[in-house]
Amino acid sequence: MLPIPAFSFARVPPIHFGTGKIAQLPTLIQQQGGRCVLIVMGQRSLQASGQLELIQTLLRDAELHTHWIACQEEPTTQFIDATCKQYRGQSVDAVVAIGGGSVVDAGKALSAMLPHDNSIFDHLEGVGKGLPHSGIKLPFIAVPTTSGTGGEVTKNAVISEVGEAGYKKSLRHDNLVPDAVIIDGNLLVTCPRSVTAACGLDAFTQLVEPFLSPTATPLTDAIAWSGLKAFQANFLAACSEGAQDPQVREGMAYASLMSGIALANAGLGIVHGLASPLGGYFPIPHGVACGTLVAVAMTTNWQALKARSPNSPAIAKLVRLGQLLSGAPGHNDDWYGEACGELLHQWTDQLAIPRLSSYGITAGHLDKILDGTRNRNNPVALSREEIQAMLESRL
Repeated sequence: MLPIPAFSFARVPPIHFGTGKIAQLPTLIQQQGGRCVLIVMGQRSLQASGQLELIQTLLRDAELHTHWIACQEEPTTQFIDATCKQYRGQSVDAVVAIGGGSVVDAGKALSAMLPHDNSIFDHLEGVGKGLPHSGIKLPFIAVPTTSGTGGEVTKNAVISEVGEAGYKKSLRHDNLVPDAVIIDGNLLVTCPRSVTAACGLDAFTQLVEPFLSPTATPLTDAIAWSGLKAFQANFLAACSEGAQDPQVREGMAYASLMSGIALANAGLGIVHGLASPLGGYFPIPHGVACGTLVAVAMTTNWQALKARSPNSPAIAKLVRLGQLLSGAPGHNDDWYGEACGELLHQWTDQLAIPRLSSYGITAGHLDKILDGTRNRNNPVALSREEIQAMLESRL
């Protein structure tokens, strides 16, 4: 008998996955009761893909009234509040986000706050008034054009303010899970190489941290492993010769999708613990923060597990992951465990993932970053000194 531990599982929205699925957008909007729609987009990527005119035609032919707004950066409290104030009186009855992770976060937050008169700041975890969100929102459809955050299947919208007193915090409620998701390879093929690389490593981080998490279950392991296999098969191709192939792009989109489901149910580790203060205090994109740290985190976790938790299930998982990523048979467990970090270091260099210093981060900032770091759901408790060494290695 193989006992299955007790667990809970977060709701997953209806997912429409595959090349050409964008054609279903008008029908999905109408099924949600939408006639007047607020479209939030990452304008540059959408225009570059050649899909903007197609989407506009689809919505116009369906006789849907649309308002279009661009979100070019991670959404701020001011952006959400100002946009809500502008559109509250215009009978908007659905929101669609077509863009990267920041656009999806913005659309999710707007759908949550348009029915309300107060500031989103009141509901942000750890910085606002601590008021719970009621869960009352407008219907929301997510159409990602990058493959990284997995926000299309989660219940939180990340809001950022960058600066000395900055923050990167979530608006969160079970009802904020999107009402539908469209993932179409045709919307992904023009994502720039630098964004593809950073987002891809973000997706990897969001797969491996739930996979190694102490709160992982057989179900989350299966989901994370499915995504890790898709990552291994498509990541380097998406950053090079396969960039224009919708099937390769959909492979990475699948990895990202699985990462969102996995993290919502098994949590995240030290890389995301660091990414929060890094993104609040400095103008570093979330994907870059994760991408620049994940290799050293893998190496640090492997070493700490061997030294302090040799019986941890995470050790066997890292060995299995090393076998997958390397594709090299016939080595011992230590070789595979070390290979995880070594391969990621190679990819980080090969793909020119920026270092922390590229965003003005210096050794003098590390104490403040460490003070704001939460070390949750990591497979082993890391000391402040170990985490500091991780940061120093990527300055």
